[in-house]
Amino acid sequence: MDGKQLRNSILQWAIQGKLVPQDPNDEPASVLLERIREEKARLVKEKKIKRDKNESIIYRGDDNSYYEKFTATGEVKCIDDEIPFDLPASWQWIRLHSIVDFSKSNSVKASLIDANAWLLDLEDIEKDTGKLLRKKRMSETSSKSDKHSFKAGNVLYSKLRPYLNKVIVADEDGYCTSEILCFDFGMIDNRYAQLYFMSPFFVDYAMSDAYGVKMPRLGSKQGNNGLMAIPPLEEQHKIVDFYYFLLPLIEKYDKAQTGVNEINDAIKPLLRKSILQEAIQGRLVEQCKTDEPASVLLEQIKAEKERLVKAGLLKKSALQDTVIFKGDDNKYYEQIGKNCIDITADIPFDLPSNWVWTRIGNLFAHNNGKQLNKGNSVGTLMEYITTSNLYWDGFRLDNLKRMSFEKSEIERCQAIKGDLLVCEGGDVGRSCIWTYDSPIMLQNHIHKLRAYLPLCTKFFYFIFYYYNLSGMIGGKGIGIKGFSSKALHNTLVPLPPIEEQSRIVAKIEKLLHLSD
Repeated sequence: MDGKQLRNSILQWAIQGKLVPQDPNDEPASVLLERIREEKARLVKEKKIKRDKNESIIYRGDDNSYYEKFTATGEVKCIDDEIPFDLPASWQWIRLHSIVDFSKSNSVKASLIDANAWLLDLEDIEKDTGKLLRKKRMSETSSKSDKHSFKAGNVLYSKLRPYLNKVIVADEDGYCTSEILCFDFGMIDNRYAQLYFMSPFFVDYAMSDAYGVKMPRLGSKQGNNGLMAIPPLEEQHKIVDFYYFLLPLIEKYDKAQTGVNEINDAIKPLLRKSILQEAIQGRLVEQCKTDEPASVLLEQIKAEKERLVKAGLLKKSALQDTVIFKGDDNKYYEQIGKNCIDITADIPFDLPSNWVWTRIGNLFAHNNGKQLNKGNSVGTLMEYITTSNLYWDGFRLDNLKRMSFEKSEIERCQAIKGDLLVCEGGDVGRSCIWTYDSPIMLQNHIHKLRAYLPLCTKFFYFIFYYYNLSGMIGGKGIGIKGFSSKALHNTLVPLPPIEEQSRIVAKIEKLLHLSD
């Protein structure tokens, strides 16, 4: 939880009656609201304000449902679907038009305003915090548009982009732009009203029907119809005092949390890299003497490839496997046909005795998808993915594009459940396993890897992940300069026994979860 989330939680507790304890000696909010209605009636009688035709009283019936009774007509309707949460017994719900008017403003021509008067713009208010960033005077602006006047103590609320949550209480008289509304809540603590406007509930309400796409605004009708939870007056003061007591602690927490996040952002990749390094070097889990050595697994894969060649399902060139071994001189050699080459400089680390080094092409059949060609309309239109859809943690499959695939291309360019997909360009080597039951077509910037014999494909996904974190793709170590089909085929990878592959993956996933 960051500072903003903590502040929002506290504001939400405040308006739900959960921030400070209720005092049974406090005068109930119903008495306060009755005084407000009496004062309004007096002002109407003296013709100082107009009668509120929509004035209403909200109450809870004997059946625990919420009802709204309209004073002018006597009409009563159930409003359970509008009430967002229950309130303490001493609190009351009201409509905002009962105490303020979102359609009213005190407009003043700019030319009539004193040059030393305070002028408030939206950018002068810090979002989310209720803080004033700076004060400027009319003399500092060339704007000639009409302004709204306000008094010290007024709540100043930005109806433009309500999600920015710009609400302050004025500490002196002044003027503001037309996008800022000025309210005096009278017998209700204006500072409590500020907190209410800043609460997640009211921000969500304001945005729920705001008009305008790029610059949404809270409309007057919607603002006036908004619900407000009213505590007893004494509790309003306690809520405000306690919130402002907590505010510097929230800010301190936010700074500390930001520091922790920065540390986490720096450490997390290093921690992941360390876990993966231990894993692919054979140090994460213990070797089991009963596991069949990886050299036997390679022989089984070779036999399977020979079977596929004889059945006409694989090209004979796929049998040109190489064998990597460690000589008596502790150097690594690769047997390629009749030639034996010293590749010690290419081997980044030693392996346990029952592991072997090999090439990806010895373990997986692989190929690219189809090159995008807008002029090619032959075949069936099918959805496909490219590197912009493939990420380490999964696939983004919104708004997939389609291109034509001929019947002869479908099997080659189609990934099925369990295939390892690897990016050729962009974030070179970025990989993910296709885990969906439905197949998907591939564009040519993605390699599809399918094991000749069942392997723990997730282990090889983690190898690519480690190579990427370590800069071993396109850099030093493994020395992959790009990820063409040839480069992918020749990528060196450690091969553990099949049983150990699964044990390693289970341990990696457990540790990565703990690191998160």
